[in-house]
Amino acid sequence: MSEKFITDLKRTHSCGELTLADEGKTVVLMGWAQRRRDHGGLIFVDLRDREGLTQVVFNPEVSGGAHSEAHQIRSEFCLAIKGLVRPRPEGMLNDKLKTGGIEVYVDQFEILNPSKTPPFILEEWVDVSEAVRLRHRFLDLRRPEMFRNLKMRHLSAQAVRAYLNEKGFLEVETPVLTKSTPEGARDFLVPSRLNPQAFYALPQSPQLFKQLLMVAGIERYYQIVRCFRDEDLRADRQPEFTQVDIEMSFVAEKDVMELTEGLVAEIVKTAVGKTMKRPVPRLTYADAMERFGLDAPDMRFGLEINDLTEIMKEVDFKVFRQVAESGGKVKAINGKAMAKLSRKDLDDLTSFVADFGAKGLAWVKVKPGGEWQSPIAKFFSDGEKAKIAETLDAAEGDVLFFGADSAEVACEYMGRLRLELARRFELADPNELCFCWVTDFPLVEYNPEEKRFTAMHHPFTAPQAEDVELLESDPAKVKARAYDIVLNGSEVGGGSIRINTPAMQSKVFNALGIGEEEAQEKFSFLMDALTYGAPPHGGVALGFDRLVAILAGAESIREVIAFPKTQKGGCPLTQAPSKVDMTQLLELGLRLDSVK
Repeated sequence: MSEKFITDLKRTHSCGELTLADEGKTVVLMGWAQRRRDHGGLIFVDLRDREGLTQVVFNPEVSGGAHSEAHQIRSEFCLAIKGLVRPRPEGMLNDKLKTGGIEVYVDQFEILNPSKTPPFILEEWVDVSEAVRLRHRFLDLRRPEMFRNLKMRHLSAQAVRAYLNEKGFLEVETPVLTKSTPEGARDFLVPSRLNPQAFYALPQSPQLFKQLLMVAGIERYYQIVRCFRDEDLRADRQPEFTQVDIEMSFVAEKDVMELTEGLVAEIVKTAVGKTMKRPVPRLTYADAMERFGLDAPDMRFGLEINDLTEIMKEVDFKVFRQVAESGGKVKAINGKAMAKLSRKDLDDLTSFVADFGAKGLAWVKVKPGGEWQSPIAKFFSDGEKAKIAETLDAAEGDVLFFGADSAEVACEYMGRLRLELARRFELADPNELCFCWVTDFPLVEYNPEEKRFTAMHHPFTAPQAEDVELLESDPAKVKARAYDIVLNGSEVGGGSIRINTPAMQSKVFNALGIGEEEAQEKFSFLMDALTYGAPPHGGVALGFDRLVAILAGAESIREVIAFPKTQKGGCPLTQAPSKVDMTQLLELGLRLDSVK
C-alpha cells in the first residue's frame, strides 16, 4: 500500500451517480467499503461515498491481481478503484439504489488507507447508544442519514442568505466577546488577560448589537450567528446554538411577520420540497393558553382545552367548586374515543401530570346512555352531568379529563396532558408542517424567587401603546409587541418591535426593577444610542437548529449539528470541557479553590 495518495488515478464519478446510461465506460471511484461479500469466484464490495453507493466486482477473469488483493478489504477501508461499468445480471437489480442497475468490474484498485473495525455499523438508523455515536462522531457522520441532515442544514442556510440578500438585507457580523448583560440565562464568561479581574461574556444573542445597527442606519440586517447560554440542557437545547438573526427599521409587527413567513416558506421548500401554507394562522397568547394550555401550541390535532370554571361555581363537588370560587381555573379535555384506556393507563396519566404541578387528575368514562364511570361521578347530579357533557360535546366512548388549580398550573399540566394523549394515540401526522403565530404576549412575568417582574422576552421589547400607562400601576397587565412563530408545537422563532426612545426604555427598566444606576452600568451604550434619532425597528430570531431538526424529522437538535454537546454540556469526542494548565490560569490572574 502506498504511503501517499495515488497519482495515476483521477476520480471520475461519485458512488451515487452511475446508471445504465454509463454502460461501457471506464470509471474511477473513491470511497469507503460498506461491506465485502466473498462468493468464492467473485468478490463484491459496496463502495460508499457521501453521494451514495456502487457495487464493485472483483473478478479473477478481469484482473487476477486485483481479485487476489481484494481479500484484504474490510469494512471502512478507504479505496480507489478503476473499472468498467456493466449492467447487473437479470434478476439482480436493486430498485432502491440509483446505481442499482449497474456494477463496476475492477481491473485496478488501491487501498488508500485501512481501517480498524468500527465500533458500530455505519448504516441507516443504526441501533447504538448516542454516547458511542458522539464519541466517534467522525464515523457517525459517514452514515447517509447524518450526511442528509448536514446537507439539509447547508441548503437551508443557503436559502436564508439567498432570500434575505434578494430582499435588500446586509449580512453583518457582531462581536463574540462582549459585555455581560442580563438577558434571561446565565452568561458564559471569558477572563481577559489584558484587563485583570475583568471578563467578557459570550453573547446569548446579538440583540443589542442589531439594535445599534438600526441606529447606525443599516436598516436591514441579518446574520446566521452562534449564540451561547449557560443553562440546563434538553433535547432541543445546546450551550452553543445557531439562530437566524434579523432586524429591520421603519417597520411594524405585520412587516416582520410577513417577511419571516416568506423566509420560512423558502427554507421549507428548499429543505423538504414542500409548500408552506400561507398566511400562517395567528392567535393571541391568551387564546393559546385558553385553548391549548401552552404558548407554543401543536395544532395538528384537536383535543382543545375547555374552561368549565363558571359551571363549577354552581356544582356541589367541593374540590372543583372551591377552586372556581377562589379565582382558580377548572379545565377539561374531551379525549374522543379513548375508552380503551385502562385504569392503569389513567393512573399513569395522573402520575404524568404530577410532574407538571398537578395535585391530581379527575377523569370520566362516558358509557352508553351518557352514564358516567368515574370515582367522582357520585358527586354530580344528573343535571350537572348533562350540562358538562353538553359543554364538552361528550359522547359514548369518550374519556373526559379534568384539572383544577391556579390558572398557570392548570393550563400547564392540561396542555402537557393534551400532548401526551396525542403521542399515545398517534394523533399528530408526523409528515404535516403546521405553523402558527402567537402574539400579544405579556410584557413581564412575576418571578417569586427574585420578588420582582422580569421580561418575558427581553427588556428591550416595546409595550403596546394602549398599555403604556399600566407600566407603573399594573405591569402584569401590559401586553408586549412580541410574536413567536411555532411549528408542530415547538417555538422556532420569536421577535418583537423594540423600544426606540430612552424615555420608554427607562419606563420599562423601572417596571423590571432595573434602577437608573444599574441601567447606566449595563446598558449605557444602548441608552446613549437611543438619544441619536433611533428609528422605529423590530426583528425576529429563528432557532436554526430546531427548525432544521423538525424538517429533518429528528427528535433532537443534536442530529443536525456536526459536533454537538451532551445534555451535561460535554463533548465526548474532544472531552471538553477539560482542565487547563496552571500557567494559563496564572496568566489570567485566576486560581481554583479546592473542591471539598
